[in-house]
Amino acid sequence: MSRCRITVFGAGAWGTALAQAFANTHEVVLWGRDRTQLDELARLRENRRYLPGVRLHDTLAVEADFRTAAEQADLHLVVTPLSGLRDTVRELRRIRPDTPLLWACKGFEAGTGRLPHEIIAEELGLDAPSGVLTGPSFAAEVGRGLPAAITLAARDPAFARHWVAVLHQPRLRIYANTDLVGCEVGGAVKNVMAIAAGVSDGMGFGLNARAALITRGLAEIARLARALGGRSETLMGLAGMGDLILTCTGDLSRNRRVGLALAEGKSLADILRELGHVAEGVSTAREVVQLAHRHGVEMPVCEAVDALLHHGLNARTAVERLLARDPREE
Repeated sequence: MSRCRITVFGAGAWGTALAQAFANTHEVVLWGRDRTQLDELARLRENRRYLPGVRLHDTLAVEADFRTAAEQADLHLVVTPLSGLRDTVRELRRIRPDTPLLWACKGFEAGTGRLPHEIIAEELGLDAPSGVLTGPSFAAEVGRGLPAAITLAARDPAFARHWVAVLHQPRLRIYANTDLVGCEVGGAVKNVMAIAAGVSDGMGFGLNARAALITRGLAEIARLARALGGRSETLMGLAGMGDLILTCTGDLSRNRRVGLALAEGKSLADILRELGHVAEGVSTAREVVQLAHRHGVEMPVCEAVDALLHHGLNARTAVERLLARDPREE
């Protein structure tokens, strides 16, 4: 495996976990916006705010200066929340526009409904050497070195194969794909489904109801992916079914925790404040519903979650409305 210099932009839980994983075999620099947090991280060798309990690799470097972090890299890996992707890429364009780029952001851009790869195309051009890392992966487990498998999707098959070969780890297995749309839709909409599953579980509706929501949720995700140009078979893999199952059932899922708290009757504002992390499903729900309406795609689970989050529907009514839908062919 060839050794390379990777800069990870974003010192949250997932950025720190990926930096930790790749530092096993590569020279890795971690950049973040909060200089105070970075100073603490460098001093303690632990990201106590976002990834507590994980002792960082001795060779993992921390850099607060954006230009310095960008200029020394063979690969840029953007792991900011989706809301920070466009601005980060614009800065990279000014400094090192030709450096290969990967991103690990999930969701649809607020206001535009753009998927991450569409943002990249607008900022860097369609031919930019770039791709997405996505799939079923909790940061806490990856940071601790537990096994996981994810997808690297890119328009250019050669680019995907090359970086899979470079980045593949014994405990972080990476698989190549060329369906950017399918992979990104799966990674985005599963967060909305996880909120629904959390609400259902929090209401005590049981495992059967959760299985029904996950299954019908996967069908919704596949319908939207096809409408946007993705492939159905992608949603049967890591970036679709794998990510959906993990996020809807795992207790480490932030979006699932949002749903559980909504079922307790907590307000969304209080939930997000207590969470302390970004739960992408909250903003994604609104964008998904708008996209579904524009493309004529039926997405009742997402519509119920959006109504619950943004339009005053209560949690019990939201789940009961879904479970009471008229019978039809599957």
